[in-house]
Amino acid sequence: MMQKYDPSESVRNLSKLNFSKVPELTLLFWIIKIAATTLGETGGDAVSMSMNLGYLVGTLIFFIIFLIAVTVQIKAKKFRPFVYWSTIIATTMVGTTLADFADRSLGIGYAGGSSILLALVLSSLAIWYRSLGTVSVQSLDNPKAESFYWITIMFSQTLGTALGDWTADSAGFGYVGSAILFSSLIAGVCALYFWTRLSRTLLFWSAFILTRPLGAVVGDFLDKPKNHGGLELSRYVASAALFLFVLVCLLVFPNRAAKSSH
Repeated sequence: MMQKYDPSESVRNLSKLNFSKVPELTLLFWIIKIAATTLGETGGDAVSMSMNLGYLVGTLIFFIIFLIAVTVQIKAKKFRPFVYWSTIIATTMVGTTLADFADRSLGIGYAGGSSILLALVLSSLAIWYRSLGTVSVQSLDNPKAESFYWITIMFSQTLGTALGDWTADSAGFGYVGSAILFSSLIAGVCALYFWTRLSRTLLFWSAFILTRPLGAVVGDFLDKPKNHGGLELSRYVASAALFLFVLVCLLVFPNRAAKSSH
């Protein structure tokens, strides 16, 4: 006998679906991510350099903003695009000033800073995996997983700044050459995603980390002096334009939550 269709059953099944508090991984996500990381570079430089507050004071300011944003993000009951992306931007700005403080003020250097930060990113992922058995973004439906996620992002954003400066300055690629380098590496990760069966989680974190140095060198290209290979645009104007671009993306295009694996 054919079972009678009950519309309420579909509603009950839908209500059982869990959603993560991060965006689904679409092309829009990566476009906003690159724009946000570029904004982090120009915004961080605007505070530490244009306002002459220095790297340490800039780091303290942005770290406080990050703590406020991440607290709101973790306490939120569901995915809120503006809260999530505000937290991402805060991590990029504190990552910019923190990396510059370590590399330049403390004299660690780009190579040393990048090595230390890479170790911190890998350690964060390893501890996260040992604690929860996964580092997938689809598992971000509880405060503990979210805390690991944002700690890892903080380290990765700082690492990205150091990597971008290293390739552009010490390695001699320049801003445009570095942008081409990191764009090519991201394209390679995309190819692996579409044409191999490599771990999607591994590929996500690879792409996520690589978008940061791309944003860093693009941001430097926009605001650094022309005799250093930049366009010498106002950091305030560049930051405002990038902020408006991110805002329009959030207002015009749908930004949905990723489905949780739990």
